[in-house]
Amino acid sequence: MIWEALGSTAIGLVLAHGATRRYPGRLPDRRLVLSTGPVAALLGGLISGIVLGPGHTLVALACALGVSAALLSLLLRDEAPARRQWRRDPLRTTPAPRGPAGLTRQGRARPSASYGPR
Repeated sequence: MIWEALGSTAIGLVLAHGATRRYPGRLPDRRLVLSTGPVAALLGGLISGIVLGPGHTLVALACALGVSAALLSLLLRDEAPARRQWRRDPLRTTPAPRGPAGLTRQGRARPSASYGPR
């Protein structure tokens, strides 16, 4: 059980180190990544070791690798997040906003001539 724990921690550390080298701009602080990888692998390895019992070392290490990769993938961010532009497009024309009962900002809307005589 001790060797499984040490092995899964080493797997998580190697995976976290590889992730920081491969995706340096997409991950948060390196210390967070290098601590998340081994802790996630240790947790995954210990839970799978408890569930499966003794004698399944390779399966426990594989589960440690999977849990560590899954939690490290949650730390990934978009490469270049697009900033939303809330400016109004000057070429786009929109009608004046109407409030309740047909009111515009200038006052009450006038009925058209097709409604009948005034």
